Amino acid sequence: MKYSEMNKEQLTAEKEKVQKAYDDFKRQGLKLTMARGVPAPEQLDLSINMLLHCLDGDYKSKSGADCRSYGVLDGIPEAKELFMEMLGVKEDEVIVGGNSSLQMMYDTIIRAMQLGVLHSEKPWCKYDKVKFLCPAPGYDRHFAMCEALGIEMITVPYKEDGPDMDMIEKLVAEDETIKGVWCVPMYSNPTGISYSDEVVRRFANLKPKAKDFRIFWDNAYSVHHLYDDDRDKILNIIRECEKAGNPDMVFEFSSTSKISFPGGGLAVICASKANIELIKSQMAYQTIGFDKLNQLRHVKYFKNFEGIEKHMKAHAAIIRPKFEVVKYILEKELAPLGIGEWTNPKGGYFISFNAPEGCAKRIVALAKDAGVVMTNAGATYPYGKDPKDSNIRIAPTYPSVDDLRKAMELFCVCVRLAYLEKIAG
Repeated sequence: MKYSEMNKEQLTAEKEKVQKAYDDFKRQGLKLTMARGVPAPEQLDLSINMLLHCLDGDYKSKSGADCRSYGVLDGIPEAKELFMEMLGVKEDEVIVGGNSSLQMMYDTIIRAMQLGVLHSEKPWCKYDKVKFLCPAPGYDRHFAMCEALGIEMITVPYKEDGPDMDMIEKLVAEDETIKGVWCVPMYSNPTGISYSDEVVRRFANLKPKAKDFRIFWDNAYSVHHLYDDDRDKILNIIRECEKAGNPDMVFEFSSTSKISFPGGGLAVICASKANIELIKSQMAYQTIGFDKLNQLRHVKYFKNFEGIEKHMKAHAAIIRPKFEVVKYILEKELAPLGIGEWTNPKGGYFISFNAPEGCAKRIVALAKDAGVVMTNAGATYPYGKDPKDSNIRIAPTYPSVDDLRKAMELFCVCVRLAYLEKIAG
């Protein structure tokens, strides 16, 4: 029976039953974490041979550059080719950096603040106010970056096929202090939504009042499919911006952080040739070049995009059962009671759970007290403030299947208890 159909007496009895189940979990002394989207050790093992004799004494790029030495600011040619195939960009539209795309995003904003971007009248720091549009629920580190730099965030709600484009089009057309928008377009963090063709085209055709407005396109999960025969696809934003006459409006980011090693992968920024030339000129003060040995290692190990795709199938085989366990337990424990809603992504690293309004913080606190650490409630919204106190990000990749099963059973008990506390008193 659904909780909404129970009378006061039934709800009180149910609350006592669920409280007992929760107390039983607390006595188990669980110590599990689902706080971040972290690859499991078994996933990291897939790439371990990259570190073992992969270079075989050959340290030269095909360009002749010695990868042990200085130089090659924008990445060795064969590393560029790996991402060109993966992201559908040209050689003069990509810079291969260090291990972190998040660092490249941060550096890009810092350069914009201090030096400006292409078509800037002045650096962003010279404006009284700088604003970013933030589709939410979204990636907490994007929001934390803006907050740390004093960039005002405007929350934009999601629809089934991506952010509310009516709202985005209106806001950017009216306000020249809006300088950017965050996007995770493929298997979005945390909803798992992939942007429809219409949404991508509407982004490409934006008419911002600010000439130096930029789309920050964090394409982190472009190859992170769970199923071979059921994959999402998105349009190429750089090509769409080109078609729309806005070639300089987008910065695209990606990495191998969840392909090879989170602490030892490769990151890239992709943009128009004109953008890339300006970025390179600004970066020249920052570094002489990134880790070319790591770039060469990745190329020798994966060889080409086909090698990456084969590798990602092995990743999917490890994490797919974990996603299926989460969805199975949610369907079994919560669906019959009519409480909560959740996404069913085809890829990425997260499942987004919407609890009954006003319950998310309590659910996360109950889970923590019983030994399961989750992403803080509210983290998926700017300033950590979920207006409905509803959204919870479930990160199933790191725990073992057995641990994940225990964690999700506890999670469902916490959802039930938090809701019963609210409606039964």
